[in-house]
Amino acid sequence: MKRLINLRINGVTYPVEVEPRERLLDVVRYKLDITGPKEGCGTGDCGACTMLIDGKPVTSCLMLAVSTAGREITTVEGLARPGELNDLQRAFVELTAVQCGVCIPGFLVNATALLRENPNPTEEEIRAWLQGNLCRCTGYTKIVDAVMEAARRINARPSPETA
Repeated sequence: MKRLINLRINGVTYPVEVEPRERLLDVVRYKLDITGPKEGCGTGDCGACTMLIDGKPVTSCLMLAVSTAGREITTVEGLARPGELNDLQRAFVELTAVQCGVCIPGFLVNATALLRENPNPTEEEIRAWLQGNLCRCTGYTKIVDAVMEAARRINARPSPETA
């Protein structure tokens, strides 16, 4: 039996009819046409479908859409203003941390959560935080370097108290 729910994604509320068993990933991609999150494995092992739910990273292929009604959902599309790149996205491009692109939305979303929680992580902390994100194209070095560079940029900005 379908149910009408409101999903708040990237600051916009979408009323959408869902079956109780529909995954969040499917609803977001196929009913709302927000295609940044990717399906890599469908079992929660690769991280390509990572979204933030109330600021915390989750694998959306394992979440039921009905369980996220009324919560704040952020996909890779919501990490920066339209047409702009944030520090993390810019670092991924500049350091060529992007290969085929399937895994990158999940890495960006998960790394965003890391940098919000720990704005100055060590390499080991970055690797540990991102261990649930798999990439078949890289050796992860450039991805870790990009997260470290983004942290440097974020930390180099004057704080509001000193500006």
